[in-house]
Amino acid sequence: MEFVRLEVEGGVGTIRLDRPKMNALNVQVQDEIRACSEEATARDDVKAVVVWGGEKVFAAGADIKEMATMSYTDMVARSGPLQASLGAVARIPKPTIAAITGYALGGGCELALCCDFRVVADDARLGQPEILLGIIPGAGGTQRLARLVGPAKAKELIFGGRFVDAQEALEIGLADLVVPAADVHETAVAWARRYTGAASFAIRAAKEAIDRGVETDLETGLEIERMLFAGLFATRDREIGMASFVENGPGKARFEGR
Repeated sequence: MEFVRLEVEGGVGTIRLDRPKMNALNVQVQDEIRACSEEATARDDVKAVVVWGGEKVFAAGADIKEMATMSYTDMVARSGPLQASLGAVARIPKPTIAAITGYALGGGCELALCCDFRVVADDARLGQPEILLGIIPGAGGTQRLARLVGPAKAKELIFGGRFVDAQEALEIGLADLVVPAADVHETAVAWARRYTGAASFAIRAAKEAIDRGVETDLETGLEIERMLFAGLFATRDREIGMASFVENGPGKARFEGR
């Protein structure tokens, strides 16, 4: 693909955005993000995923020049694939970490919100400034941001379109870790490597239980958890993990990912 690629090393897959200068998310980039996400989902040698835009910028938003020419009917047709392209990142059933340098704005921020965790450069800026264009976030920003930082804070950011710096992002829960810009990718990859030896189906089940559970009521969430919990007793990793615990204590199991 031209602007997005999946690079795999040591069990960690990096979805690398590379569309100079600002990684603007035009239709082609959106479709390539979706393709790379589906590849990362399908590959057994990918245990965790880092989404990275390079040393200078994560993604500064949608391609406004492309979007400015679209009519209402154009966007009716495109809005579904737009959400689906970024949603494909959210649906990767493995740990995902956004490695954010420079700017993560608009669609770039929405892409970061699709990840499980966000490692942010200390000089980065994040935000949903779509209101300044006379529109609203359309790739999940109103929903995922509100779930992450709370409705009131999400409204304050979206209504005003303002950017937040790394420290504020950390304080409100939009960032999980702030590091020097030069260390962002290395830190994100190191975080992802924590999961390369984990019980893959248990990680998948935990992610599904949490993600689906927060979208419903407690009783339904508990039922989702119960079914996924019971299902793991059909896996080889459950047998390995429990036998290892009995024989050697916790944390020494060597899982097979099946």
